[in-house]
Amino acid sequence: MNDIITNCKIKNGFGPGVQPAAATSPTKRPLSPDHPNPALPITETPSPAMNRMGWALRTLLVVDNSSCLKDRKVSGKLIRKCAPGTELVDWLVNLAPIVHTRAQAAGMWQALLEEGVLTHVNKEQPFKDKCFLYRFRLDEEGGAPAAGIPQAEDLSAANEHIREALSALFQRGPDATLRMILRKPSHERTPEELELVFEELVHIAALSHLSTSIKRELSSIIVFEAHAQAGTILFNQGDEGRSWYILLKGSVDVVIHGKGTVATLKTGDDFGKLALINDAPRAATIVLKENNCHLLRVDKEHFNRILRDVEANTLRLQEHGKDVLVLERVAKQRGQHSAFKYTVMSGTPAKMLEHLLETRLGQSVSGMDPFLDDFLLTHIVFMPVVQLVDELANYFHCDAHEEAQTPEDREYIINFKKRVIQFMQKWVMAVRHAAFEEPSVCDFIEDLAAEVEADPDLNEETSIIHNVLTQMARYQEDRNQNAGQKWKLPTNGQPICLFSGNATPSKTVIRPDDDIIFRVYCADHTYCTLRFPMHTTAELIKACAADKLQLNRGPDDLCLVEVKSNGERSVFKDNDVSIPTGLTLNGRLFVSVKDHLDALTQLPEQECPTEGVDIDLEILSTKELAYHITIFEWDLFWAVHEYELLYHTFGRHHFGKITANLDVFLRRFNEVQYWIVTELVSTQSLSKRVGLVRKFIKLAAYCKEYQNLNAFFAIVMGLSNMAVTRLHQTWEKIPSKFRKIFQEFEALIDPSRNHRAYRVFVGKLQPPLIPFMPLLLKDMTFAHEGNKTSLDGLVNFEKMHMMAQTMRTIRFCRSRSLGLEPPSPKSEGEVRSYISSFRVIDNQRVLTAMSQKVEPTRKLN
Repeated sequence: MNDIITNCKIKNGFGPGVQPAAATSPTKRPLSPDHPNPALPITETPSPAMNRMGWALRTLLVVDNSSCLKDRKVSGKLIRKCAPGTELVDWLVNLAPIVHTRAQAAGMWQALLEEGVLTHVNKEQPFKDKCFLYRFRLDEEGGAPAAGIPQAEDLSAANEHIREALSALFQRGPDATLRMILRKPSHERTPEELELVFEELVHIAALSHLSTSIKRELSSIIVFEAHAQAGTILFNQGDEGRSWYILLKGSVDVVIHGKGTVATLKTGDDFGKLALINDAPRAATIVLKENNCHLLRVDKEHFNRILRDVEANTLRLQEHGKDVLVLERVAKQRGQHSAFKYTVMSGTPAKMLEHLLETRLGQSVSGMDPFLDDFLLTHIVFMPVVQLVDELANYFHCDAHEEAQTPEDREYIINFKKRVIQFMQKWVMAVRHAAFEEPSVCDFIEDLAAEVEADPDLNEETSIIHNVLTQMARYQEDRNQNAGQKWKLPTNGQPICLFSGNATPSKTVIRPDDDIIFRVYCADHTYCTLRFPMHTTAELIKACAADKLQLNRGPDDLCLVEVKSNGERSVFKDNDVSIPTGLTLNGRLFVSVKDHLDALTQLPEQECPTEGVDIDLEILSTKELAYHITIFEWDLFWAVHEYELLYHTFGRHHFGKITANLDVFLRRFNEVQYWIVTELVSTQSLSKRVGLVRKFIKLAAYCKEYQNLNAFFAIVMGLSNMAVTRLHQTWEKIPSKFRKIFQEFEALIDPSRNHRAYRVFVGKLQPPLIPFMPLLLKDMTFAHEGNKTSLDGLVNFEKMHMMAQTMRTIRFCRSRSLGLEPPSPKSEGEVRSYISSFRVIDNQRVLTAMSQKVEPTRKLN
C-alpha cells in the first residue's frame, strides 16, 4: 500500500525524489511510439493569441496574493509558481462570469496546455481538474527574465486583455478537450468521453456512410495527431498501409512518382483507406502542405477488427438468391436495455414493412425501438402512401382466398389483422393530419372499421379503430371549416398573410389547395396578378403569366425566376410547387425568356425597406416585445409539419408537396435578423444607436429565457452582421456588462464543431421551445448528401433513422403547449401589430452603405 501511495504522489508532482531507474518501472504502461501523448503540446510554439492570454492569466494570478500560484517543493526540488488543477479551475470560475461549469474551465486550461503555454510539472498529464500540479511556460527553467512581479501597467493591460479575449479562450475549450480525449489510449477513455467523441464522429462527412455501430466502435480507437511543419512526409509511396486518415485542419499534397503532385486534399477529406482494404502498398506519397495540420487516424488492426465484427453481427435475409433485408445485432450499451436483438440496416420496402408488422407490433412486443417510428416518419421517401395502403390491405385481407382454415391459421390471420390496426393507430399518432390527406387512407380506415364491427374476433380492436375514426373526423371537420382559405403575398415585401377564409388566424396551417394571390413581373417591370392554389407548379404559373403579359413565346423558351433585392436570380424547376411562399424577403417573381435572364433587374422598391408599422422602439417594453415575438413565432412553428423537412431536403418537386409553412417560418428568421440591422443603420443619432444595441441584447436575453432560440439566433446574428460590427463608435459606448452578455451569446451561437455549444445548451432544455430551424435543416441535408438512399437495390434505412432523429426533435420541442406568463401590458395592440411585419432591408450592399453613412470609416493619420 505504501508503494502505491508513494507512486501516486510522484505522478502528482509531490513526494520525495526518486532514482531515474524508477521511470522504467514495469508497472508503468509506456505509450506506444505511434500514440500521441495528451500531456504534450500539439504545436512547436504557442500562437501569439494563446501566448498573450497565458501572460494575462499568469499576471492576474501572480498579483493575487491569495491565489494558488506558489513556489512548491516537488521531489526534493523547488518548482517556481505552480498550482494544482483544482485550484486553477476554482480561480477561473470565480474570475469569469462566462464560465459556468468546472468542465468549461478545465477545457480552457487544456487549450493553453495543448499549445505549451501551461504544462504539467512532470509533463505526464493533460490538464485535469485534480491535484496534479501545473505551471506556466514563463516560469519553467530558462523562462524569460520578465517573469517576475508584474508592474501596475502590466496588471492594467492584463485585465483589459482578459475582458476582450477570454471569450475566444472559452470557445477553444471544447475543441481542446476533444483533442485531449482523442490523444488518450482507448482503455483510458470514460463512457462520457466516448459519447462525446461519438457525437463528433456523427457530423464528420468522411464517416457519414458508416453505420451507427461502426461509429461507436471508432469512438474508442480513433486517434488525433498534429504535425507542426509543412513539408512533413506522412507516408511514402510503396510503404505498408498502416492507417486511414481524415483531415480536420490544413491540407496535404498527393504525390506520385513520375507525375509529381496529382491532387491537394483539404479539410474534411480522407485518405489511406484503400491500402488497408486491399492490403496493398501505399499508392502515393502524402506531404503536408501547411503548418499545424490536424488529422484523425484509424490504425489497420482496429480498422480490420471493426469490419470483421460488423460482418459477424450482420444477418442477411434472402429471397430468390437476393438480399431483401439486412439486420445488425444491437450492441448492448451500459445502462440501456433493448427488447430487440437486431435493428434494420437496409431492405426492400415491402420486406421492411413485413418485418415491422411481425416484430414491432402485437401484444407480446414490449420495450422501445425507433424502427417503427423511423418507418412512419420517413416511408414517404421510399414507399408512397398509396403503395403502403395497398400492402397493408393485402396483409389485412390475407384470408380472402383461403377456403379452409385450421385454428392455428385463423389465430395467425387474426393476429396479423390486429397488427395492421395497431399500425394505423401508430401512424395517425406519429404524423397526425398528414395521414388523412390521401383519400386512399381514409377509404382504407373506413373499410377497417367495417371489418372490425363485423368480426367478433376483433372486438378488442374496436376502441382503437374508433379512436382513429375520431381523429379522421376532426381532420375532415377542420378542413371543411377552413375550405376556401385564401392568402396573399403583399406587393410591398411584407410576409404572406390571410386574405380571407379564417376569422381566427392563430395557428393557421397553409394547405396545398389554399389559394394565394401574387404578382408576376416581366423584364420591363410590368406585371400581372394571379390567383392559384399553393400546389400549382411553376410550369402552370409561367404559362399563365406569359399569356397575361403577352409574351409570345413557347413554354420551353420561358422560365419562372426570382429576382432578389441584390439582383441575384434564382430559376425555378417546372415541376416545383409553393412558389410564392419560397421567395426571399424582398424577392419578386418574374417570367422571362431563358436567353434574356441577364436583362432582368430588381424593382426600385426592392432596395427600400419593406413596409411595416412606424413606431418608436424606445417606448416599447423589451420583455413585452420578446413575449409577443415568441407567441407569434410559436404559431408559425406549430404549423410546420415534420414531413416538410423531408420535402425541403429531397426537393418538394419529387413529392409534389408544398413546404409553405416551413418557408414562412424560415422567412421569419431572416426577417428578424435583418430587422435588427435595418433599425441600427437607419438610426442617425449615436446615443439612440447605443440604446438600440442595449435593447436588442436585452431582447435576445428575454427570447433565450422564453426558449425562443430561433429568434435568439436571429437577433444575435443581426448584431453580428458586418454592417453593425463596424459601428465602432456605437460599440465603444456599450457598457462592459452588456458587451460581456453579448460575448456569451456569440459563444452560444458559435458554429464551430457543428454548433456544439448550442447543441449542449438545447440538450438540457425541456419543452416547449422554438429551435434554431436552419440547423435542423443542415442536419437533414448532411444526412441526405452524405448517405445514399439506396444501397445495392435496398433502402438504406440507416439514413432514414438519421433523418427521423432530426424530425423527432421538432416533435419533442412541441410536446408541451406554450404557456408563457404575459408581462404587464403597456401597449399590447401596438406591439402585436409591430412584430407581425418589420421594416426590413435584406440587401447587404445597401445596409453596409447606410452603416458607412451613419459612421464613416475612420481615416488613419
